[in-house]
Amino acid sequence: MGKLKWGILGAARVNERLLPAIIEATNSQLVAIASRRTGAAKATLEKYAPCYSNSVQCYDDMDALLNDKNVEAVYCPMANEEHAEWALKAINAGKHVLIEKPMAITLKDIEAIEAAAKKANVKVMEGFMYRFHPQHKRVQAIVESGLIGDVLSARASYSFLMKPARMYRINRSMADGGGAMWDIGPYAIHSLRWCFAKNGIPNEPKSVIAHAKLNEHGADIVTSGVLDFGNDAQGRARFGHFDISFERSRKSEYEIIGTKGWVKCHAAWVFQNDVPVISWALEDGKYAEERFAPSNHFTLEIEHFSDCVLNDKPTYLTFDDAKANCAALQTSVHAAYGACLLDI
Repeated sequence: MGKLKWGILGAARVNERLLPAIIEATNSQLVAIASRRTGAAKATLEKYAPCYSNSVQCYDDMDALLNDKNVEAVYCPMANEEHAEWALKAINAGKHVLIEKPMAITLKDIEAIEAAAKKANVKVMEGFMYRFHPQHKRVQAIVESGLIGDVLSARASYSFLMKPARMYRINRSMADGGGAMWDIGPYAIHSLRWCFAKNGIPNEPKSVIAHAKLNEHGADIVTSGVLDFGNDAQGRARFGHFDISFERSRKSEYEIIGTKGWVKCHAAWVFQNDVPVISWALEDGKYAEERFAPSNHFTLEIEHFSDCVLNDKPTYLTFDDAKANCAALQTSVHAAYGACLLDI
């Protein structure tokens, strides 16, 4: 089997997990990393993969990486509002692109990325690494089996305590890509849409109401809201509740409640040595916990995308999924600003 040759555009903190994942993936090879900060690319490589310091090209200019003919695919982990600009540059350079969530902060930008990708005949995918962990397929299987009945409610809670080194995430308004809604909100919205999925296709909300705590820059520190997924065929209401925060300890759970029971993912963000747990319970009192062998969802994501490129397969996460998630996020951001109800 061949290996897809990867470059990383940026020395972002996600490299702590992402960079080793590319190296560990069976069908991938890290060949370059770039940063606009002098020496940052080399420092990142030496920190997370020192034994590769002589075999991976380090650039202090991100355009130089895009001009490197040895690079076939790039990962874009820079600031949210920069994703579209650099994804388009990479596509125009003939590179396949895996974009850290969110793919972009406007639908217009995602549509431009989609059009460019089709014209250049390259693969592009939004980087929701959590979807590649086996625990989520098991949750989906439980729901689709009918075990918990018809899904009428879901709850997603994502948070981590903001540390001084991460303050750059809240130094600009929500309108400009800053704040919790564009940082951890994509996970909450994405997981809720998948909670209501039918036949492996996410369901889309109709409207949202949200409240937020904003800082002096107009970035949200905490946001809570409710997505209305419309009534089901029997006229029963279906709501998805999300709660995200930079003021609380680390949490990444979602729960799906049906007419016969519920199922819960206790941690969507897992480290490669963690033993993930899901649990479920039924109306008759039956309760179960299921544990999964440790696995690295970053590595699984990289292997999937590399396989799609090498063997010309469609990506698991699609442009339609990215556009729908962005639409729900954009509307949630606007609703949070005004603490009001908005149609999506």
